[in-house]
Amino acid sequence: QVQLVESGGGLVQPGGSLRLSCVASGVIFPLNDMGWYRQALGKQRELVAVITSRGSTNYADSAKGRFTISGGNTKNMVYLQMNSLKPEDTAVYYCRATIITGQNYWGQGTQVTVSS
Repeated sequence: QVQLVESGGGLVQPGGSLRLSCVASGVIFPLNDMGWYRQALGKQRELVAVITSRGSTNYADSAKGRFTISGGNTKNMVYLQMNSLKPEDTAVYYCRATIITGQNYWGQGTQVTVSS
């Protein structure tokens, strides 16, 4: 059973930075991609950034220029460096892994709160 564990969330002031980490265990099949999603209170879950097994990345418009996704599927780990954080970035951030069969796995989420 694939399990994803996120860490690195917390409370940060506007303009600050946080680095989220996600480790996948129990992976038998190769990963197709890993990514970060977020869900703010009362809103739908949305894509933040994704990185494929080939290293290609894709970002939500709100994340471009401020967030950087990294990590490699070879180690089943993914990171999200978040800079210049804004109050509207406040949300629960979820890690997602997609294996080559197309099945998705989700972490339990980590809270990010941007507030002064």
